[in-house]
Amino acid sequence: MNLPNKLTLIRVILVPVFLFFFLFTGIPGHYTIAFVVFVAASLTDFLDGYLARKNNLVTTFGKFLDPLADKMLVTCALLCLMDVKLCPMLVVAIIILRDTAVNALRLLAASEDGLVIAAAQSGRVKTAMQMIVTCILLFVLGISDFYPAVMGNWFTIASQIACWILAAITLYSGIEYLYKNRHVFLQSK
Repeated sequence: MNLPNKLTLIRVILVPVFLFFFLFTGIPGHYTIAFVVFVAASLTDFLDGYLARKNNLVTTFGKFLDPLADKMLVTCALLCLMDVKLCPMLVVAIIILRDTAVNALRLLAASEDGLVIAAAQSGRVKTAMQMIVTCILLFVLGISDFYPAVMGNWFTIASQIACWILAAITLYSGIEYLYKNRHVFLQSK
């Protein structure tokens, strides 16, 4: 297994670590620790892609697992943010539905033709935006571990607006991805 794929596996392993620290309120500074874990996991996404392309280490395993690891990390983080009322439920539902549709297309392509469809550019932008916005929200939430006054109505409103923008970007990337690969559906048996 090459280094980029190992980094992807590390991201998958960091998902339950993130969840533990986010949800375990008995640990002082738990949101801050969750933020640090999320940032570390997000950095593995950028690093594994960079290394895979730079060193010509792109593999079928990586094409499949990398977007799945991204979805696991971002979806869990958004569910956590929904739990603390910083992300609307409908936004999380839109993101999960988009990801499910894209995964269904990938599975259909793989089962019909053995084709592994890599992430499109808009999907990469979507993932980067989701990780950046989630990092910012987790950062402010982490500050609230020590300065609770930072969590005011302004932050709740700003976070919800940012989440709706993410939903729009996510929806666009899903529609584009499904449209560009519609031949998979049309030619399926």
